[in-house]
Amino acid sequence: MKSKYLIIGAGVHGLSTAWHLAEKLKNKNGSLKEDDVLVIDKTDIAAGASGTACGVVRNNYFQPAMRELMAHSVKVWESDPKTFAYDSVGFMAISPESMKKDMQSVYQQQKAIGYESDFIEGEKQCTVYMKKIFSDWQAKGITNILHEKRGGYSKSKIAIQGVAKKAQAAGAKIITGVEIIGFKKESNSNAITGAETSKGIIECEQVIIAVGPWINNLWKMLELPKKVNIKNGTGEINKDIPMWKYWFLQEGVMKVGMDFLKTDNGDMPPLIHVDSNEPLYSDVDGSLITDKMWGIYYKPDIVESLGVQGGTAPYKVEKPLDQVNVDPYGIASKEYQTDEKFANMWASALAHCQKRFEGKSNLYNRVPSGGLGCFTPDNFPIFDRFCENVYIIADSNHGYKMLGVGKLVAEEILEKESELLKPFRFTRYANGQLHPTSHSPFPWA
Repeated sequence: MKSKYLIIGAGVHGLSTAWHLAEKLKNKNGSLKEDDVLVIDKTDIAAGASGTACGVVRNNYFQPAMRELMAHSVKVWESDPKTFAYDSVGFMAISPESMKKDMQSVYQQQKAIGYESDFIEGEKQCTVYMKKIFSDWQAKGITNILHEKRGGYSKSKIAIQGVAKKAQAAGAKIITGVEIIGFKKESNSNAITGAETSKGIIECEQVIIAVGPWINNLWKMLELPKKVNIKNGTGEINKDIPMWKYWFLQEGVMKVGMDFLKTDNGDMPPLIHVDSNEPLYSDVDGSLITDKMWGIYYKPDIVESLGVQGGTAPYKVEKPLDQVNVDPYGIASKEYQTDEKFANMWASALAHCQKRFEGKSNLYNRVPSGGLGCFTPDNFPIFDRFCENVYIIADSNHGYKMLGVGKLVAEEILEKESELLKPFRFTRYANGQLHPTSHSPFPWA
């Protein structure tokens, strides 16, 4: 089999790239050959991280480059909300005083790029603002709220299947059940001439890799560096930093019914993200869970219609990379789960925020959500070319919300370098061009 553009991974980035690549080629040439744009996946469409994502779409980023990239992606979500099963209900970042300067910066820079949001300051003012939405709001120590009017959430599997339909309609071909086992290189260069798969060799001119948490496996097949040197802000060089690490994303559902989280007006609520410095006590027995900073997010469970879905900060998987079992993904990866501990923390944090959740911890229900995320050294994405003709999309678990990345990658492959993707090159580590970090307890901030 031959393909001009071979895309590995049928998740959000692979399918989005296929969709826009096929459209651009068709507009340029008038038609596509059957295998010009070929997507392969070892399992199925949306079978991995994209299909089990919580479905969050937001632009709450402290980093200017991330914020501009997300604003672009939100436009793509808004371009066809029906196909993408997308509810544009907004996003609320609710924070303590220690994060106020960070959130003020986010708000000001959102204004600068025309991204609509409100910023509320002062503990009393924040309580009044929240009680107008939820009369049972009771979180203490909140001194600032960034309320994004765009963004929201989407039904993950349905959304990714919608992207697949757009890719196929544009002329891309999708084949599932095909696993990559290696690559062929030219003898006199570093270029890839073919992909060795479980179904035979696929010859290709260009490879696009978008495999989410499996990126470490293909990175090794391409013989790319296992460690990197990183220049920090003071010019010092941190040597031999591991290229990849795994974190386990903790998410679940509280089985309280679909209408449980509606606003006082009976509307679907925005997605809620709360960071807090307040001591968190168990809603079960009153014991102290943590006196350090914690964070949670939650929204209606629009996939299974069980009630409320959300999660908290992930935890790092402390074992060698070659011993991390990425398969099977998500709920079946029991070796990484801390269900009882997470359920107590998340349910108690919900009760800390809203009175309606008090005494509901027994309704926690584990669902196929969360799972393993493969992170870069600085926890931000890499979009770059390697081995002369391989384009790698390594999203560092920012993936699902970044639906617009595929459009930018297609432009880079066929037209010109994208200004939105330039800040995410691999060379930023050696050059010391790192992204600023915030005070959030979440590693991707």
